[in-house]
Amino acid sequence: MTHQNVKLMQAVCLAIAVCGFVAVRAEAAAPLKPPLAALDPDKDGTVSLDEAKAAADKKFDTLDVDHDGTLTLAETKGAFLKSTFPKADPDKDKTIDKAEWEAQVEQRFKAADTDRDGTLDARELASPAGKSLLRLLQ
Repeated sequence: MTHQNVKLMQAVCLAIAVCGFVAVRAEAAAPLKPPLAALDPDKDGTVSLDEAKAAADKKFDTLDVDHDGTLTLAETKGAFLKSTFPKADPDKDKTIDKAEWEAQVEQRFKAADTDRDGTLDARELASPAGKSLLRLLQ
């Protein structure tokens, strides 16, 4: 190879590396699409546990139509299956209070956080564990 060809190859490799880095950074910072964007008030492209809990609290309050501070299986409107509801009700009173709801949010969040970075991106939210979490948030 001539000196000119070596320089050209170096320039091409550098351009490819820079484009790859920019693409990775752009992907990492891509905003969540609606309706997931509502879960990301800081618009960083991910949902943190605090953001998930805030959304879950709003959902709980919306579902608690009788305002007694608890949800029955019927009030959860599909967020829990009949078979999973008892696991979310450790005191076995046949209702879920806000603390039990938040415990489920945290458990499902951790299950969806496959890279263990403390946030969920669109890919993690699209996983089965992420979809399970979203039932408590949306």
